[in-house]
Amino acid sequence: MSWFELDPENLAARMNAGPSEPKPTLASHVLRGMTGFTIVSVAGFAPWALGGKWFHQSVGEVGMYIACAVVFIGLSGPLLHKLIFGGGLARFYKLFGIAFTLYAIAWIAGWMTLRGHIGGLVGLFAGTALMGLVFASAFDAWGAAPQVIAVLFATNAAGYFAGGVVEGLVAHSNMTIAMLLWGVCYGLGFGSGLGMAFYFCQEKALRSAA
Repeated sequence: MSWFELDPENLAARMNAGPSEPKPTLASHVLRGMTGFTIVSVAGFAPWALGGKWFHQSVGEVGMYIACAVVFIGLSGPLLHKLIFGGGLARFYKLFGIAFTLYAIAWIAGWMTLRGHIGGLVGLFAGTALMGLVFASAFDAWGAAPQVIAVLFATNAAGYFAGGVVEGLVAHSNMTIAMLLWGVCYGLGFGSGLGMAFYFCQEKALRSAA
C-alpha cells in the first residue's frame, strides 16, 4: 500500500490533470536532485562548519547532528518537491521528513558507535537502505527497491568520502571553507542519487500518464 497517494495510479492522474509539461526524464531528475540538494547540503553542513564549537559545548555532538538534519529536512521541500511527478510540497515533506529522519538516525548510530571510515560507511549503508525502503513503500514500487537502495548508497558514499578528501586538502588554508566544500561534494553525490531514486520509483506512473 502506498503512502500519501503516491501510488502509480494517483501520480499518473495528477500528472494528466495538471498543466501540460514535458515529461520528466532521468537526466532532468538527476540535475534537479544535484542542484537542489547541493544548496540544501551546504546549508545543512553550516551548523557544523560555522557553529560546531558552540553546538558541542551547548547540546553536544548528537545535538549538532540533529540541528543539521533539521536544516536538511526544512530546506528540502522548496528545492526538491518537484522530484515527485506532478509536484506536491506537503507530500514531499511528509515522505522526505520520514525518510531523512530514519537515514539520519542510522548514520548517527553508525558513526557514534564505530567512528572513522567504518562507522561512516556502516551508517551510510544502513541509512540509505532505510531511505530506499521508505521510498519503495511510499510509491508502491517494491520492484525498484534494490536499484533505489544501490544508487542511494553508491552516490551517497561517493559524495561523502570525496568531500572528506576535499576537506582534508583545503583544511590547512581555511577550515570553514573546507567543511562547506564537504557539503558541496556530499550534495552533488547524494543529490544525484535522490534524483535517480525518485525517478525509478515513479517510472510506472510515467508510463501510465498520457
